[in-house]
Amino acid sequence: MTTRGKFITLEGGEGAGKSTLLAGLRAHLLARGVELVQTREPGGTPLGEAIRAIVLDPALHGMSGESELLLMFASRAQLVRECIEPALAEGKWVLCDRFADASYAYQGGGRGMPVERIAMLERWATDGLAPDLTLLLDLPVATGRARAAGRGEADRIEVEADAFFERVRAAYRARAAAEPARFRVIDASRSPAQVLQAAIDATGHLFGAVA
Repeated sequence: MTTRGKFITLEGGEGAGKSTLLAGLRAHLLARGVELVQTREPGGTPLGEAIRAIVLDPALHGMSGESELLLMFASRAQLVRECIEPALAEGKWVLCDRFADASYAYQGGGRGMPVERIAMLERWATDGLAPDLTLLLDLPVATGRARAAGRGEADRIEVEADAFFERVRAAYRARAAAEPARFRVIDASRSPAQVLQAAIDATGHLFGAVA
């Protein structure tokens, strides 16, 4: 009987360093012999990548919060069924750049969409799937935005005002406080090496279930 894989998600605001941590954590897990699938949201499937292009297109500045929320969950529903669930069922671990917590932070905290509506969509779109571990990279909004400023042209979400990202950060922190068993909050203002070590330490308990 195949042991079900583990599902790890990375969350955080703009410029938190998720891409850098993903690369380091991926290398660590592979070195430990984990069969790994890495994916992202929105995206991760052909349909999801097409939705990602729409959601992040700065020309579509008139998109409503409701439309953005539904698009995010459409991408998520496809990712769960096409990528995440099949991989977990095969015993593979899945490392995902954002998942449902991002909708509570960005569309909930940032856009003001009702939490109850997001929760309803989450139950439907994910079929009850939740991460085994969520790593939240937390740092001041001003620090993150300064880092992100050097990455090229801003997308439709990155152009939002600081107040938007303060609400995003507050929503993330509130979710982490409400689910301390699942979340590990990492101070992302530290060096990349320190952030990676904190993430590696946070994953240690997952290996006990597959040893």
